[in-house]
This record gives sequence, structure tokens and C-alpha cells, in this order.
Amino acid sequence: MVDVGFRLWFTNRNTQDPTFRRAVSYVDSVVLPPASNPVPMNSSSLLTSSAVVTENVCRHYRMGDAIIRAVDGVTLRVAAGEFVALLGQSGSGKSTLLNLLAGLDRPSSGSVVVQGRNLAAMTSEELASYRRNDVGMVFQAFHLIPSMTITDNVELPMRFAEVDREVRQQRVHESLERVGLGNRLKHRPSELSGGEQQRVSIARALANRPSLLLADEPTGNLDSRTGEDILHLIRDVSHSMKMTVVMVTHERALAERFAQRLIFLADGKLISSGEAEPPPQTRLGDTGTSEGVLA
Repeated sequence: MVDVGFRLWFTNRNTQDPTFRRAVSYVDSVVLPPASNPVPMNSSSLLTSSAVVTENVCRHYRMGDAIIRAVDGVTLRVAAGEFVALLGQSGSGKSTLLNLLAGLDRPSSGSVVVQGRNLAAMTSEELASYRRNDVGMVFQAFHLIPSMTITDNVELPMRFAEVDREVRQQRVHESLERVGLGNRLKHRPSELSGGEQQRVSIARALANRPSLLLADEPTGNLDSRTGEDILHLIRDVSHSMKMTVVMVTHERALAERFAQRLIFLADGKLISSGEAEPPPQTRLGDTGTSEGVLA
């Protein structure tokens, strides 16, 4: 899903800069279907105390005569500044739920509320603004543009957000210093190790000062030691910038060490939350537990 990942950054086609117009040519504009049945969120106290709230959110796909219930009635809450990990087997709905939180996809029904705004009710233009300004995303594949220096890669989302040049330069240096790459400004991705490339992608995700950081298998392409270093970095960034982090991972041992809370999914349903022993494997077709506001 490389095109979906890139679309998080390339959502503003108004720039006239020829370099970045070429970058925009990598991807198509996002056209998202409207939610069929968004659910209104009526609890103002719940919204103000939480960074992320989903209420009975579903994402169903039709494949021939079959309905694929990728996310099936999930209700959860993530507190502001919390670091949570989504775990589950392949096909459990983790990445689909992350895409809904990122505004890359719309729910079939239910609500996805981030910082008090219901993404399911937003227009395509409002979602584009949300992706540019309010959410940062780190991917398993680093999705750096090989012909650009790491400075240009980190600066790219700020160009699309039309941040002033002086502010862009300052933020690029701050972001790369924060991830320990302040001395590699003119290097290109091919001149960096895998761990260093992931650090660049984290710096890029932080460039527009998002309130929510979403990480989809950020250690999946790294060796164990480098993966630990990356999670140390994400946790430190979460603390220092008071940023909410939602991370998808298969690695429970790492999640237990770095995340504050573990959320288990199976067959598109939320089945457990906390740091207890993993729940028994849920068979396809089991009803499971799909609801429960999570502190």
C-alpha cells in the first residue's frame, strides 16, 4: 500500500514549486467515499478529555457476494498524550483502524473523533487539511524520496502546508537534531542505514507539529536492536512533545516495554485492552467483545 502511505503527505496540489510538483506526480489525489451512517458523538466531556474516540466504528468491504468486516463495531478512547499499541494477527483490522484514524479512509458507519472533530463527517478538503497539519505517520517502509536529501524529505510536508521558508528551515534542523541526524543534512536516503532512514521518516512526521502520531509497524524492517532504538525515540518524542501515539505492531514484547497500554484486535473486533496476558485466540466467526470505552 505504498500509494496510500504517500498520500498522507501529498494532499495539496496548489504548490507551483517544480521540484515538489514532480514529487506530487508519484500519487493520485485522495477521493474517499462518504460514510454511510456516521454516529453523532454527544458526550462533550468524553471528547475534551480524549485525543481519539471511536464509537461503534465499522469498515466493511464488498468482495463479490461476500462482506469483509475489516473493522467491526470498535469503540475505544485514547487519552491525550497516551502511547497505545494495537496488536493482533494479520487480518485482525489493525492497519484498517489506523487508516481510519489517519483520515486515509472513511468508516462505513460509526464515528472517528480526533481532537473533538468527527473525521467521518469531514469533507475531502477538510480531511486533506487534517492530514497535513494534525497527524504524522511513520510507516514500515520508510517512503523517502531517493533523489532528495534528507533535509528536503523532512521539509516536504511543510512545503505543502505552506509554512514560511524561515520556519521550515528551523523546524527541519530541530526535527533532525531531535532524531540524532543533525550532522547528516545533505545526505540522501541511500547513504543512510535502515535505522537512520526510519529516523528521517520520524523527523518528517514531526515537521508540522502534529498532535497525533500514527506508526504502522515502525520496526518491521529493522533488526531488533535498531527497532528498540526507534521505539525509545518515539516514546521520548511522545513525552517531550506531549503527543498522542497509536502504534500497530506484531511484536508484543516491544509493545509491553514501550507502550502504556495494549489493545488487542481479532476479526475486526476489539477483544482486550491492558497489559494482561494475551487473550485466547479468537476463531473466525466468534462474536468477541467489540465495545467498551477504554480509559
